[in-house]
Amino acid sequence: MIRFLRLRGPKFWPVFSFVQRNTSSAHLRRRSSLSSAALYAVEGEDYIGRSPVFDSYAYARAFQECIAEVDHVRGRAVHCHSLKHGGCLDLFCLNILLNMYAKFDIVDDACLLFAEMPERNMVSFVTLIQAYAKCGKLIEAVQLFHRLHREGHQLNQFVFTTVLKLFVVMELPELGRHVHACICRLGHESNAYVGAALLDTYSLCGYVDEARKVFDGIVEKDIVAWTGMISCYADNDCAEDALQLFSRMTISGLRPNNITLTSLIKASVSLSSLTLGKSIHGCSIKTCYELDPYVGGSLLDVYAKYGDIKDARAIFEAVPQIDVILWSFMIARYAQIDQNEEALAIFMRMMRVPVEPNEYSFSSVLQACANSRGLDMGRQVHGRVVKIGLDTEIFVANPLINLYAKCGNMDASMVIFSDLSNSNDVSWNTLIVGYMQLGFGEEALKLFSQMHVAQVPKSQVTYSSALQACVSIAAIEQARQVHSLIAKTTLSDDAVVSNSLIDTYAKCGSIKDAHKVFDVMKECDLISWNALICGYALHGLGTNALGLFKKMRDNKVEPNGVTFVGVLSACSNVGLVDQGLSYFNSMAEDYGIVPSMEHYTCMASLLGRSGRLNEAKEFIDRMTVKPSVMVWRALLGGCLIHKNIELGNLCAERILEMEPQDETTYVLMSNLYAAGKSWDHVALVRKSMRAKGVKKEPGRSWIEFHGEIHSFCMGDYSHPDTRAINAMLEWLHIKVNRAGYVPDVNVVLHDIDDDKKERIVWVHSERLALAFAVIRLPPGSPICIIKNLRFCQDCHAAFKVISKVIQRDITVRDINRFHHFEDGTCSCGDYW
Repeated sequence: MIRFLRLRGPKFWPVFSFVQRNTSSAHLRRRSSLSSAALYAVEGEDYIGRSPVFDSYAYARAFQECIAEVDHVRGRAVHCHSLKHGGCLDLFCLNILLNMYAKFDIVDDACLLFAEMPERNMVSFVTLIQAYAKCGKLIEAVQLFHRLHREGHQLNQFVFTTVLKLFVVMELPELGRHVHACICRLGHESNAYVGAALLDTYSLCGYVDEARKVFDGIVEKDIVAWTGMISCYADNDCAEDALQLFSRMTISGLRPNNITLTSLIKASVSLSSLTLGKSIHGCSIKTCYELDPYVGGSLLDVYAKYGDIKDARAIFEAVPQIDVILWSFMIARYAQIDQNEEALAIFMRMMRVPVEPNEYSFSSVLQACANSRGLDMGRQVHGRVVKIGLDTEIFVANPLINLYAKCGNMDASMVIFSDLSNSNDVSWNTLIVGYMQLGFGEEALKLFSQMHVAQVPKSQVTYSSALQACVSIAAIEQARQVHSLIAKTTLSDDAVVSNSLIDTYAKCGSIKDAHKVFDVMKECDLISWNALICGYALHGLGTNALGLFKKMRDNKVEPNGVTFVGVLSACSNVGLVDQGLSYFNSMAEDYGIVPSMEHYTCMASLLGRSGRLNEAKEFIDRMTVKPSVMVWRALLGGCLIHKNIELGNLCAERILEMEPQDETTYVLMSNLYAAGKSWDHVALVRKSMRAKGVKKEPGRSWIEFHGEIHSFCMGDYSHPDTRAINAMLEWLHIKVNRAGYVPDVNVVLHDIDDDKKERIVWVHSERLALAFAVIRLPPGSPICIIKNLRFCQDCHAAFKVISKVIQRDITVRDINRFHHFEDGTCSCGDYW
């Protein structure tokens, strides 16, 4: 009887430890060499044999102690002992044993035990379902639930909460509706535990109204139910409803817990209210939750987004720094606002604490390395990632791809990508953007094609990046193919993608297609208007650009700085000086836009190209900021057009003070001296270039044919079709001479005979590209050529005549703008 009372006493005694209390010292010494579980079992053998009434209960207590002490070795030993003595365990004890195996994630043994149990009840099934769910065997868990129902076991609140959580883990919360129907049929809908599980399920589905009905139906609402409904509102952008419900909760006398406060802080973030966030911060202090990791992390979020990063840092320093989530959050916030040194410093401090980084920590610190182009640090982080086995984790692999891409090492990015077995659209997009930003447009488009073949879902970023790659190589046909793919998707009406299409068509030479995209857009935003205005300016169609600007204002769309860059460029390209000055003044006076360096550059170009050079110089002198290289270069271009050597020298001096190696300035000055027949100065400039290692970029032209880019430079004989190209050039030469073309040999800025100048000018790169196009493209089809330098005056005159002779539309894009030749005229009106 004494033993019976000891067994049921308040202290959780080890099983059988009350037997054989007069143990010899030798026996005690032997205890240290045996496992405690086995020893307890051996010590209890004689007692178990004498007291069968309490055998199963004693084993149950032993299993419970093993669970409490997380000792699976002892648990197995006790289980083995029970089997040796005839398996005297009842259903209650077997369920505890099953729970022990489930708690220790020994699922195979749990399944074996479940299969061998002589009888099972609801607890047995629920325990194994939870074990399956915990180890990721979700299908088996669902099958076991069906079996539970099929065998007629009791369906109570424990079963329902378990299966609802299972559907949430499976990311199939919609199935909760069917379970809800069963819950209502059996009368459990008012139970607080079941109600809380339903709230979580409906919240994940976004079914806020259904969740509210469940909440209202709970008879005795506890803090879990109130918090569940508040969280549902906060998670589904119903921030005001969350706050109203919280007010009702406090009136009912309940105090918030850490999850309640976390949801309220999320609601304040949704409302962009720092004041509300501070109020909830005060509430967390009153309820002693200000140091809770969840609350602290949410407060970090609200202060970092709408307050000051210093406030967020103060919260971080105050909260116990044992949770990796807080460290990761702080690193991420610094990386997102481009304070990369702080992000790296926090990461290094985290490693010293030590708190083991997770995939989110590594993702954020790799972002900081990418932002700062810190390749060396990034490689060290990469090494750490490989060491702990996270290099194939997609959340880490994608930032690694981005790091190497931004640092210009696309080979390393491709190696990481190739090793991924679960690459996603972000992985592909990162590579495409990386190639595109490094100027490898063809590689970016090849990757886009592979992504399409692999049937990887494409996003705004994918299509926008592919279109930008088309722009980089002026591949209008490939841009049209990308457009056709977009038309088949739900993104055909997406504003971001449509804006990219406008920009792409405009920069690839088809302003008409750009305007068509603009016209079919359901809603044009500021970016849409800007893209088309700048497109018209780029094509030298200033009147169209200014007309569109007027239409934009009539539609009550407020212009920004980019709009005025397009407007001023349009004025510059057609020589509308007075209108340009008026628009420049209107920027600040009517719209409060502070002029940027781009606006000053446009004005210097406008005044310089129109011949008002002194006025342009005075305009630059009045600038409130120090003029940039681009501003002086714009004026130098005007000096070249109007052959003002004195002012050109001044511009060159200003530029070379800031950028001594500026190639463009040397070339412009050389051309300026050559235009004035000052060959001695030309020689000096070229000698200076050689001494400083400055090289002139050779003229080059490109044309697209059947998806391939063909490149030409002056006098190039390397193309496979060279003989046919030369023959076509001779034919064109004869035709244009008969049509009245007279070569302007002054464009050849070398001190040589006019006959040699005439031969040189006729094999300029754009003429080679034109001859190739006439040979290869079908008769009557338009021709589009891209040139890396300014279009020369003689080529411009020749192309006008050629367009009339061959009856084709010819588009040439030089470094400044587009020229559209049609029937002997150019869209620029001979002003460029």
